[in-house]
Amino acid sequence: MSRFALRRMAPLLHGRMQLRRHQMPLSSAAEEPLPDAVHMTGNCIRRLKELHTKDSSKEGKMLRLGVETGGCSGFQYVFCLDDKKNADDRVFEKDGVKLVVDNISYDFVKGSTVDYVEELIRSAFQVVANPSAVGGCSCKSSFMVK
Repeated sequence: MSRFALRRMAPLLHGRMQLRRHQMPLSSAAEEPLPDAVHMTGNCIRRLKELHTKDSSKEGKMLRLGVETGGCSGFQYVFCLDDKKNADDRVFEKDGVKLVVDNISYDFVKGSTVDYVEELIRSAFQVVANPSAVGGCSCKSSFMVK
């Protein structure tokens, strides 16, 4: 390359490097919760750790959150324990516990919070805050999309 071409490209390359530097997360920024991540409450993490210690067959399994059509409001949440990660899965980890969401379901639950709720009639994992939902039924397992 000629010096002339390098001089003309230098400002462009410098600008691109600056842009990339601003996009790269710093160590302190990586610790902040991402707005589109699926979050887990302390109760959710505690319950998953209890399941891992009480039953050796569940040790190391991840909580899988999925969305299916159905329920009172059009869509419903589905939870299960899974030990397999698919190629299109998104994994969210906190305190050694993993939550897995497939790519299609992720579009319905990004930014949500998963909790473990104990009530008189049942105890279950629930999505307690979903920015993509406009409403749902009282069972808190089905929702409508915005």
